[in-house]
Amino acid sequence: MTDRVLIIDFGSQVTQLIARRVRESGVYCEIHPFNRVTADSLAAFGPKGIILSGGPSSVTEAEAPRVPQAVFEAGLPVLGICYGQQAMVAQLGGKVAGSDHREFGRAWVDVSGECALFQGVWTKGGREQVWMSHGDRVEALPEGFRVVGVSDGAPYAAIADDSRRFYGVQFHPEVVHTPHGAQLLRNFTHGIAGCVGDWTMRAFRAQEIAKVRAQVGKGRVICGLSGGVDSSVVAVLLHEAIGDQLTCVFVDTGFMRSGESEQVVAMFRDRFNIRLIHRDASDLFLEKLAGVTDPERKRKIIGATFIDVFDEEATKAGGADFLAQGTLYPDVIESVSFTGGPSVTIKSHHNVGGLPDRMKMALVEPLRELFKDEVRALGRELGLPDDMVGRHPFPGPGLAIRIPGQELTRDKLEFDLSRGDPQRRPLRRRLASLRRPAAGAHGGRDGRFALLRLRLRATRRDLDRRHDRRLLPVPPRLPGPRRQPHHQRGQGHQSRHLRHHLEAAGDDRVGVRFQ
Repeated sequence: MTDRVLIIDFGSQVTQLIARRVRESGVYCEIHPFNRVTADSLAAFGPKGIILSGGPSSVTEAEAPRVPQAVFEAGLPVLGICYGQQAMVAQLGGKVAGSDHREFGRAWVDVSGECALFQGVWTKGGREQVWMSHGDRVEALPEGFRVVGVSDGAPYAAIADDSRRFYGVQFHPEVVHTPHGAQLLRNFTHGIAGCVGDWTMRAFRAQEIAKVRAQVGKGRVICGLSGGVDSSVVAVLLHEAIGDQLTCVFVDTGFMRSGESEQVVAMFRDRFNIRLIHRDASDLFLEKLAGVTDPERKRKIIGATFIDVFDEEATKAGGADFLAQGTLYPDVIESVSFTGGPSVTIKSHHNVGGLPDRMKMALVEPLRELFKDEVRALGRELGLPDDMVGRHPFPGPGLAIRIPGQELTRDKLEFDLSRGDPQRRPLRRRLASLRRPAAGAHGGRDGRFALLRLRLRATRRDLDRRHDRRLLPVPPRLPGPRRQPHHQRGQGHQSRHLRHHLEAAGDDRVGVRFQ
């Protein structure tokens, strides 16, 4: 069995980053809310180590979240991060208090002692950059602990109890602003907890195929295929596991990117030989959306219509015992509030959101333990091409919500910048260079930190001609010597150049610079 680490969540906004860093080191981990961890659940999960996340609460409050006592009695190594450190100290007999000196942002830790957590990374007497975010701080240590790191705002910035293998840090090692944070976490998972680090996509592939076969048996599975990364990987994985017991239904809404419908059919029906039902329902979707301009109403209408069409095609195909979905681990985490309350609606355009109850089928969710970049890695392991697994996310409603404030018509949907005026084509080809690079092409993790440059030499007249005003607003004049809407003129200012850095959170973060 693959080694496991349990991350207990106290509500930090960056808890998922802890999991990402741990998994990147080859160790499987899961995030469980603090109030759902018991001695029985610990024994069932079987972790080799436990990490306590940060959180927004104050240990000094009466109703503050507490670490389950079973954690300290399990005989397992424990690492407390920020709030996790404070909660551990308070519950084991130390003292935590509010401070007038709050730390947020870059800080420096003076390494005052050696410990297994710092092995090969930090040395005694060194001064290391970290990222802090706290108001309370530890003021007295429990018996058995010693201080191994201090900062201006935290006299116990890093602590260790080597005999019990309990460690705590006031800073956040999971964020990139702590340069050696990933190595510190690896020291905990591999060096202290003794994890081997053998969790790979090849191992996951074999494991999930066996689980799907055991769950499905001789039953039939139906999968809603959209052509996106998640459903594509699910379809290929399930086909490898159960072959012709799988039927995929591709509902073509008419709102996809140019040529995408044909690509989906060619890829899965011809290349992978998957049983595929292709339903062109574009006329029906346009009819349902007639006169609708509000984006949220569009989303809901598209979702309801998708369910109707999918249900109809599934019935025609003879029904099924199981419904396959591309649920990812962030969906699982975000659907459960760590306080036990109702979760907030994250996205209203999840096409298959109403299918399971309505269709009376059990769910098959082979990706529910994976983050997005792990799904992409699994797709490559399964033989999907890079242009499929590396594509940028495109929401289910697609072009329907990318034509804002307007009623949808066939004429608007069929408009394509790559057709018509020959002068558009060079710009189109240059825009195509912004496609996500292959893994490792730019040295970043999965290529997502690549900095891509595109120099636009189009004049306003060119842009007027190249954009259809029915769909796209004419871009504002590029800033020049006399027009500087984004920057104040100053020494070293480069006129006629517009630099705009776009950074999206999560897996698809990419910097795009227009010069």
